[in-house]
Parts: sequence; structure tokens; C-alpha cells
Amino acid sequence: MSDYIEFLQEVFDQFGPITARKMFGGYGIYHQGLMFALVADDTLFLKADAETIPLFEQEGSEPFEYEKNGKVTKMSYYLAPEEIMDDRELAAIWGQRAFQAALRAKAVSKPARRKKQL
Repeated sequence: MSDYIEFLQEVFDQFGPITARKMFGGYGIYHQGLMFALVADDTLFLKADAETIPLFEQEGSEPFEYEKNGKVTKMSYYLAPEEIMDDRELAAIWGQRAFQAALRAKAVSKPARRKKQL
């Protein structure tokens, strides 16, 4: 595990335990088994949705983007405010916002079960 991931465990200690899994050259950051953040090039991005994007924009945060086959793709993760790295209470607030956004996204993406036709 990278030093940055170990540092993030300290940053989010008031939010709760986090785990990291390697993915696409970075890491997915999980809380209670749900990905709420990602790390790319030792930079933290938090899950965002329609409810929280305005809060990120107020902080001047930009979405995580990557280029593949000449196309730029924006993801629903925004650059974490720099202040959370030194303020554990603020990190807990932003962590909870990102976790709630991940919960909302999971609820929306969960397909409705269809009853079997007899």
C-alpha cells in the first residue's frame, strides 16, 4: 500500500475505517464496502452527484477526467478540497457527503426485480 493511502486512513479516521483496492493505476477507496473515493496520481477525488456537485463547485473543484482513444470522459468524482487533508472533522463531513452520494448512486443503479411470469 502506498504512503498516500496510509495517510488517507489518518485523514478519514473520524469518518470511519477505509480500505483501498488497486484499480486502473490508482486506487478505489471504500467505506463499509462501498467505493466513495478514488485516488489517481496521489490525488484524492470524492464521489459526487447532483446534490453535492454544487458544494464541490463552490470549492473550485473539478471532476476526475481521463482520456481514452482520443475521448475525454468525466467521472462522478470531484477533486477533494485541500483543507480536508489537515482538518479531520472537515474530512469526516466530506467523506460522509461522498459516501451518501455513493449510496444514492447504488440505489439508482440497482435494477428493479421483475416478478416471474408463470
